[in-house]
Order: sequence, then C-alpha cells, then structure tokens
Amino acid sequence: MLDEIAAAFARQDYHTAAQLVPKLLAQSPQNPWAHFFAGRLKEVSGQLDAATTIYRQLLRETTNPKVVAQVRQGIQRIEATQKSRRQAAIAQATAEPNNNAPGFLVLEAVVGDDRAQVVQRFADVMKLDAYTARLLIPNRGWRLYRVGPAGEQQVYGQELRAAGVPAFWASQTEIEAIQVFRVHTFQTAGPKATVVCQNAHDQTGFLSFDWSEVSQRVEGLLPIFEQVLDLGYRNRLERKEETQDYAHFCDLHLPGRRSILRIHDSSYRFDQGVAVANQADALDRSTIRTNWNQLMALLDRQMPHAQTWSQFTPFAESAADFSIPLLRLKSHIYLSRQTDSYWDPAFHLYSSLAFLRGTKQIG
Repeated sequence: MLDEIAAAFARQDYHTAAQLVPKLLAQSPQNPWAHFFAGRLKEVSGQLDAATTIYRQLLRETTNPKVVAQVRQGIQRIEATQKSRRQAAIAQATAEPNNNAPGFLVLEAVVGDDRAQVVQRFADVMKLDAYTARLLIPNRGWRLYRVGPAGEQQVYGQELRAAGVPAFWASQTEIEAIQVFRVHTFQTAGPKATVVCQNAHDQTGFLSFDWSEVSQRVEGLLPIFEQVLDLGYRNRLERKEETQDYAHFCDLHLPGRRSILRIHDSSYRFDQGVAVANQADALDRSTIRTNWNQLMALLDRQMPHAQTWSQFTPFAESAADFSIPLLRLKSHIYLSRQTDSYWDPAFHLYSSLAFLRGTKQIG
C-alpha cells in the first residue's frame, strides 16, 4: 500500500491518497511512513500548522533516515510557503498609506499551565528556539517586541493571535491622534472636576469633566539621570550616568474626548487649586512626595471605577532595544534632562497603548 500511496502523491492524485492513508494508519499505526503521508495530506490541503505538528512529532520519534529526510523537506516547503504568504500579506498591508507609518507590536504576559504551549506556538510562528521564545514572552505586563511599518506589525500580530499568542499592535498615527493635556492643578474636584491645563501648543485653559468620564488611569516612575564622578579602573575618576531620583506621572484617560490628562509631581501646583495636603514648602522634594500621595488618594476616592495600569517599568525595560525609533515619538513629557531619554516616549507609548486597548481601537 505504501507504493500505491507514494504513486498517488507523485501524480498529485490526492483524492486516492486521502482514501489510502487512513487505511494504512489503521493497519500499521506505528509505521512512520503512514504518519508522514498523513502529514503530507495536511500539507497539500493547506493545513500547514497541522502538517508541521505531525512532521515535528516524527522528527522526535523516528530514526528512519529516509523518513527523516522527507520530513525535513516537508518542513522546508512549509516554511517557504509561510514566508511567501507573510511577504505577500505585508506587501498588501503596507500598500495602504496609513500602514506605512511606524507601528508597535506588543506581547502580553502569559502565566500558568498554558505558558509552555504558548511559548512553543510563539517559537513556531517567529521561527525561534524554545529558550529564546521563553525569554521573550513576559511573565507580567507587556513587552515591546517589534517596531517597524504598521502594516508589517499588523501581519505579525495577526499571525500570533491566530496561533493563540496574546499580542496587539498600534500605529504611531493612532497614538498621535490622542490629545494630551498637561495638568497644572485641580481647580475643583467634585462633584465635577475642573483642571487648569496646557495643550500641545502650550495654550493654558480650563477643562471640566465628570469623574465617570475617566475610564483608566496609568501610573509610572521615570528615572532622573545625572552625571556623577566615580572611581573606575585603577582608581581613575570616571563620569557616568546614574539614577538620582524618579519623577511620578499619572495619566487619566477620557476616551469620550479622545484625550489624556497628564499629571507630573514636580510640575503640579500643589499650592494652588484644591487643597491636597501640607502646602508649606511646596517645592521641597519630601513635601512634594507627600502631597503627591495625597493627590493619588483623592483620585482613588473619586474614581473607584477606573482601571489602573501600573506596570510601566517592565515595559520600559523591554523598550530599551528600540530607543532610536522611540525618540522619534513625541513624548509630551517635559523633564529637565542633559540628553534625551527613551524612558519619556516609552511612558507616552505605554499610556497610549492602554488608551487604545481600553477603547478597543487596536488589535
């Protein structure tokens, strides 16, 4: 029967092969050729993932050199087909003007019993070894995985989602469409809130909103770097950059207005507007920290319904490899720095992704 099946495949008579292969499997369930031809049937019918599963199982279990050679050829054919399909999909996606803008592909955390399976599926899609794939799938928060043309990130994201790997993507165009207002102070806090704020054009004004309009809140710490002198090799003085402090940021998302209200501890005017806490020596760092905590407590009381995103730090650490493209993204963060830091646009990206995710604007 093996010869009949091989002949059927040779003349591309897949109808006959489909009738013979199940019979061979029933008669000889341990025969590696029977399983190979079952994989070939999946392959020629377009079920590439199923075929790959059978082929990889055969590589682990059989020592027959002829079967192994045929299996490896099958895997190579499938990889070539998948690569061709991906390139065609990317070409089609990037042909649309909006998909030529920079895009960001993000992996979501996977924990629990499903993690091993998700890691393997991720490795299969991205053609990675299992060890590398395991390091890339985050245990908490999000990982910025790829940056490039938005259409390309969409194709990769769709492939990952189809394989059961939690991922999403967004374009820089979508991010730049979100308005950002820098909050100077809360003029009133209830029952309706009014803030004194500044828009992207540095125009100052008032913005009033109901607390129910705030759907999400994003918190993050941005490191403040300074140049310090330290003893290096052979006790030579060396200049190096060290983290001296952290700036606290909190974003409030108003999806109905497609806007973000951004609060920064050092630029917030605690001596004006709604009394938060001790306003004496308001510029003292310890007092600012105390007042900031009281302001966050006020937000807790006013917005118990709002979802809080607070895992910015692991996201920013994963974004270190993309510092150059990130610095092309306007951060809407104004910290006094000697040199630009990717941490600033990383926070804006994190908050914007949460905004788009919350409004179901992205994949």
